This record gives sequence, structure tokens and C-alpha cells, in this order.
Amino acid sequence: MDNYEAIQALHKSLPPFSPYVPASLLPSIALILLASTFALAFYFSTLPKDTFPLRETAVASLASVLGGFGVVALFCSVGVNV
Repeated sequence: MDNYEAIQALHKSLPPFSPYVPASLLPSIALILLASTFALAFYFSTLPKDTFPLRETAVASLASVLGGFGVVALFCSVGVNV
């Protein structure tokens, strides 16, 4: 029981969680990331088909990463903390 009380005292003495990115910026970040995802998806669909698809892979990967972070920022901005 002594260990539990020590952990409880430590928990009470710690500062509250403070995010690196303010919650007020999340909607703007989500809008920028998702808009760039849609722009890159349009650009990807208009690329000529190459025999070695290095440029297609790079554009699609960048759009995928931006879309993933954009969706997470959008969810966090509406209160679904993932």
C-alpha cells in the first residue's frame, strides 16, 4: 500500500499535459494538409505513365503521408484524440 501512495503523490505533483501544437491551430493544419493531398492526387492523376514510375511513387507517397497527418489533425480538432 505504501508504493501506491507514493505513486499517487507523484501523480498529483506532476504538471498537466501540454501539447506541442496548440489545439487552436489544428483546423488550419488539417485544412492545409488535406488541401495539398487533394492537389497532389489531382497532379498524380494527370502524370504521364512512365516505364519506371519513380515520380509517380514519390507524389503518391507524399500525398499519402500528408493525407494521414491531415486526417489525424482533423480528428484531433473536433475532439477525437487519436
